[in-house]
Order: sequence, then C-alpha cells, then structure tokens
Amino acid sequence: MTMQGKTAIVTGSNSGIGLGVSRELARAGADVVLNSFTDREEDHALAAEIAAEFGVTARYIAADMSKGDQCRKLIEDAGGCDVLVNNAGIQHVAPIDEFPVDKWDAIIAINMNSAFHTTAAALPHMRKRGWGRVINIASAHGLTASPYKAAYVAAKHGVVGMTKTVALETAEEPITCNAICPGYVLTPLVEAQIPDTMEKYNMGREEVIKKVMLERQPSREFATVEQLGGTVCFLASDAAAQITGTTISVDGGWTAL
Repeated sequence: MTMQGKTAIVTGSNSGIGLGVSRELARAGADVVLNSFTDREEDHALAAEIAAEFGVTARYIAADMSKGDQCRKLIEDAGGCDVLVNNAGIQHVAPIDEFPVDKWDAIIAINMNSAFHTTAAALPHMRKRGWGRVINIASAHGLTASPYKAAYVAAKHGVVGMTKTVALETAEEPITCNAICPGYVLTPLVEAQIPDTMEKYNMGREEVIKKVMLERQPSREFATVEQLGGTVCFLASDAAAQITGTTISVDGGWTAL
C-alpha cells in the first residue's frame, strides 16, 4: 500500500504512540505533520529524521491541544489534510469525589475536545480533495471502564461516540471515520514505569509485566506502536473504504472479557 501524495496530521506525536503512527504513515509514503505543545529543536529534529529516513516531507507544528483555536490553526497551518489521526491525550488517576477540577477540564479538553476541533477544521479540506480519513486513537477505556479514571473514560467514550456521528455525516462521501482502541501499549512512558513497579511488588521484569501491568490484557503482551501504526495505515487504505463508524480493538483480548 502506498500513500504517496497524501498528507497526514498526527496530534500528540513527538513521542509514544503518535510518533510510532507517524513513522508508519511515512513508511507508507505519506507526508506527515507531527505535533505537540512544545516547540523545541528536538521536536523539529524528529520531523527531519523521518523525512530523511523515508524520503517524505515531514514537519513539526507546535499547537496546544487544550486550546480549540490552536487545534483548528494546526490544520490550517498544515495547508491540507488527507489523513487526520487524533492521538493527543493525558491521564490523571483519582477517585471522582477527589478528582481535581483542573485535571478533569484538561483531560476532557485534550483527549476529546481537540478531536472535535481538528475534525471540524479538517473535513472541508478532505471534501475539497475528494478523499479523507479521520482516525481517532481512543482506548479500551472507550469501550469499558476502570475505577479512578473518570475523566479519561468519559473522554474516550465521547471520542467513540463522536466517531460514529462523523461517520454518519460523511457516509455518502469518500471519507471514513473510525476509532482504534488500544489496551496497554509499550511506550517510553510505560517502559519507565516498569522498574518502579518491579520494586513495589518485588518481582522480576517479566513477572511484573504479566501479573501486574497486563493483568486485564489476556494476551499478557503489550501492543506496540508499530502495530498501532499498521492499523492506522490499514484504515487509511482503499481496503478499508467501507469500514466507517466503528472501533478496532488492539488490546490483546481486554474487551473480549
């Protein structure tokens, strides 16, 4: 599958899942726009590395996904959008009666509201080009729940609901909208948590991964950013032209329980 001539915008993509997805899209030939709220030399260097490795155009555009106007400006500054991957997200864990209001507002803004703003701004570009893909990175928590994650679960359920609505609104056009629902993914952030978890439970690396971190993931294996990137590329392909308004779980069987 080739995506040459397509421009893909991936929010929250200077690390982790977003960076992995951007690399796989570039590998498939897409020009990519990376994004986060920082504007460091290393952010722009990531884009330059991707451009050099895959022979595509790659840019980094700073935009704060908690601000609706900056979400929309990201799309306009990119100059066009064929594939939009809404990936930006944050997390905070607390009982709902103790949940900090500022954390609630930030999670809803970044994890859900940003997808509304970017999608609203991107659809006119897709319609002008006569083709488009909106791919939302939701979560297993968009389909099920866990205690102490009220804002995250609410936001991801909202993203899944919005995915269905956008799909219905674009159903008669060559535009699709789907959500990917990952379980636990091996990102640098998760990798950094392993040593502390090993110490807390007095377990070896493999034991703490399988028995503690992946307790709810029946495969007892992390998903990888490359696997998520491959799923994004499939949803962006012609083979997925009639897949719209649905979720694809990449969760090792989590939501099958």
